[in-house]
Amino acid sequence: MIPVIELRAAAKGYGAGATRSEVLADLNLELHDGEFLAIVGFSGSGKTTLINLLAGLHAPDAGSVSLDGQPMPDAGPDRALVFQNYSLLPWLTVHGNIALAVDRVFPQWTAGQRRAHVERYIAMVNLTPARDKRPRQLSGGMRQRVAVARALAMEPRVLLLDEPLGALDALTRAVLQDEISRIWQENKKTVVLITNDPDEAILLADRVVPLSAGPRATFGPSFVIDIPRPRDRLALNHDAHFKRLRKDVLDWLMTSAGRQPARAAARELRLPALVPANLDQVRWIDRALPHRRAAGAQKSKIS
Repeated sequence: MIPVIELRAAAKGYGAGATRSEVLADLNLELHDGEFLAIVGFSGSGKTTLINLLAGLHAPDAGSVSLDGQPMPDAGPDRALVFQNYSLLPWLTVHGNIALAVDRVFPQWTAGQRRAHVERYIAMVNLTPARDKRPRQLSGGMRQRVAVARALAMEPRVLLLDEPLGALDALTRAVLQDEISRIWQENKKTVVLITNDPDEAILLADRVVPLSAGPRATFGPSFVIDIPRPRDRLALNHDAHFKRLRKDVLDWLMTSAGRQPARAAARELRLPALVPANLDQVRWIDRALPHRRAAGAQKSKIS
């Protein structure tokens, strides 16, 4: 079976001569149809450069990146990219932002077909009550739902998610994780998620591939996530297999960064050498302060 996306010894850097920075090196990866793949790595390791290679926004300096067995074409609607910063047009409504993409990708459809298509994806991300609101009237989580709906409405071959939940608070992030999982199970799109959160990667993906610390970041081993779906994050916290997978991914990442993995960490717990406050002295100060303030105020009046 020909992979949807394949990287063979791919490398990417920036600059020239002494100022050149080698970001990615010797990347080998196969992504198959309908697979949910998560790539997890440290901030600054080159994850955004990697997803730009997958989207066709950048070409590799060495090696190859292919789509369906052919050299990766320039960016197109067959690879929809969801950014961390939403990238919504502020003067358009929820409906308008999604319709703009649908009109460009499906100009041969009738106006009624395009309108129904937009409404379907607005409903898919549970934003029908907010369809006529503009981005400034939406929460961060709602804006990201619009971005996901816009990408899905283009009916791409591959959905690329570049840390789409990184700017959200923990509760909103958990809600959006569940939404992404639900949508993927309904559509079975081929998905690549870039994240710095191993828990998020294991919760959502079929397979997790760690990216080593840069410069010259490269892929580690693939970790197959064979935990049945749908996955309950509360249950996973007590799942031994989940804990083992998370530890293995974290150990590989820490080792790649030259840090001590969790299994070799010292087990001795050292508490900080703090000296408790003298509460009797504190109480005396509390009683004395009003008198000192009054004396000070009286002195200021005299002077």
